[in-house]
Amino acid sequence: MTGTLLLCRAEVERLLTPDLCIVAIEDAFRRLSGGGLPPPGILGMHAGDGSFHVKAGFLTLDRPYFAAKLNANFPGNGMRHGLPTIQGAVILSDAANGTPLAVMDSIGITALRTAAASAVAAKYLAREACDTALLVGCGGQAPAQLRALLRVRKPRRVLAYDRDIELAKTFASDLSVTAVADLDAAVAESDLIITCTTAREFIIRRDRVRPGTFIAAVGADSEHKQEIDPALMATAKVVTDLTEQAASIGDLHHAIAAGAMTRDAVHAELAEVVAGRKPGRTSADEIIVFDSTGTGLQDVAAAIAVYREAVRECAGTHFHFSARRAA
Repeated sequence: MTGTLLLCRAEVERLLTPDLCIVAIEDAFRRLSGGGLPPPGILGMHAGDGSFHVKAGFLTLDRPYFAAKLNANFPGNGMRHGLPTIQGAVILSDAANGTPLAVMDSIGITALRTAAASAVAAKYLAREACDTALLVGCGGQAPAQLRALLRVRKPRRVLAYDRDIELAKTFASDLSVTAVADLDAAVAESDLIITCTTAREFIIRRDRVRPGTFIAAVGADSEHKQEIDPALMATAKVVTDLTEQAASIGDLHHAIAAGAMTRDAVHAELAEVVAGRKPGRTSADEIIVFDSTGTGLQDVAAAIAVYREAVRECAGTHFHFSARRAA
């Protein structure tokens, strides 16, 4: 088969299982720590009520690959237009010759690779014994986060909070978890927290987080979004997916702007922890925050996994960007 593969959202989500994605993302972080990979790139531009960003990265497995993801992020889409908050596409290319290998929907890629990164972080940074997990934000990212988390930790109970309580109730009913209306109380009784919101002011307060808690802060992927109290960032062990990026658009950005911490106070990037170059959790009582801004490395790793599965199953539609000239 020749040409470029076209893969819709349903195909991406069918092919990229949580287990497959977690393995791909963990391996990508390990390879990043080994050196030899250019740092992932990002470009962001604002547009009216939303924004666009391009994230790109290289990864060499059986051959060198390059992927670029263009995402539109419009938080008001659901209420105003009945559209997803995030829409876009990923282009995967052979980095040896530039051939476009696949064009695929980015919604599934973004949700699944982000959830897989949280799961990898939890594997290395959360306590093995987890009594209560809390999901904050019950939008499109939340189901993937929960499914990935349950691959690496087995909490006795899972709580779900959203400022839209009806959304939290629907999410809880669909996935057999417990909806809660009091965020501060839920934070205080949880030892593993995943935040995936569009908040523009911090919602996780330092004085509510108990010792030993692990927090995967997923929502802050632009300089205007924030979930974690700068005072909490300052007192926690902070691990980033990419420190330079987190210092520009993540919760780390807000902690630095508030004067609560400096970039040098970051404990490690997740790649360093996965590769064993820096320690993860060293005591049961330390609070650890994973500042997850999402990187092009994660996108290319997930896209490769999807592409390989599609080739193996002969899935997708083949097309050529330009027709061959007649002889």
